[in-house]
Amino acid sequence: MRPPAMSDVAARAGVSHQTVSRVLNDHPSVRPETRERVLAAIQELGYRRNSAARALVTARSTTVGVLTSGSAHFGPAMTVLAVEAALRREGYFVSTSALASYDSASAADALERLVDQGVDGVVAVAPLDDVAGVVDDSATPCPVVVVAARRDVPDTAHAQYVYVDQYRGAELATEHLLDLGHDHLVHLAGPDRWFDAAERIAGFLATAGVRGADAQVVAALGWSARRGYELGMSLAAQARRPGGPTGFFAANDLIAMGLLRAFWEQGLRVPDDVSVVGFDDIEGSAFLVPALTTVRQPFEDVGRAAVSALLDAWETEDEDARPRTAAVFAPELVVRGSTAGRPGGAAAEATP
Repeated sequence: MRPPAMSDVAARAGVSHQTVSRVLNDHPSVRPETRERVLAAIQELGYRRNSAARALVTARSTTVGVLTSGSAHFGPAMTVLAVEAALRREGYFVSTSALASYDSASAADALERLVDQGVDGVVAVAPLDDVAGVVDDSATPCPVVVVAARRDVPDTAHAQYVYVDQYRGAELATEHLLDLGHDHLVHLAGPDRWFDAAERIAGFLATAGVRGADAQVVAALGWSARRGYELGMSLAAQARRPGGPTGFFAANDLIAMGLLRAFWEQGLRVPDDVSVVGFDDIEGSAFLVPALTTVRQPFEDVGRAAVSALLDAWETEDEDARPRTAAVFAPELVVRGSTAGRPGGAAAEATP
């Protein structure tokens, strides 16, 4: 017996072949009751898309390349998972190419490997300036979407950009500490060449400057909890001095975790003596002691937007007609137990 075809699904659901196609492609014009009927027919018949036939009709490989940093860093890893999930929902296969190292040569090699496979498009999830430069300068035969917080995308760039507004996330974290009365702040910054780290530094300094606060940036030289711990051991001494820093904004939750451990070992109470804010809202941050105040990123929205930008690019052959920045998403501040009013400040007196 032959496998069920789209025409069989249409007959079972009592709809047209075109309606089944719209349901499979998640088209918004399909009525909910019709969509449910088609999905039920697909389930009953065990229908699966014929990717080979689809490739013949569309002249596409039905495969999208994903270029990654090849690291276990939370933000890029979650973004890759979100992109892969969005591509699978659209019926595409995924071919992944990881950077061997964080430099231009590695980025060019990884991108070339994907293009040589004849992929229909590429999503680059490697938010480093070297990678972005290579992608922007590469005249690939397929559309490319980069997930990186790059606000100054040049008009000459070949790629489109999708990202979470890291600058705004840093504003939210810094404003929260300032609103609690902390007027001496420290930002434990992420490593150089990362767009996310640079944007968070800029947002922190600008926000603190507007409010007239004392702002200090300390380079973490990485994203690890160990770096947060090592820096925390020295920063604890500063926090004990009169007029020392009482508000700490870490570039990610792992750095914040190390900071919490160091402060605990040094006898500093969080949030009674100092307040700590992280970034990312990783799994488990709500279960730390104290629970971590942090900035949450909508990774699933970013993944869907990156894939949507590719779909739109396939419909727009003129590269110049595509927007350089396809989508920007706002982060969210999640307030938990690691922040409170500055000791002795007005905000502290008002905080229950």
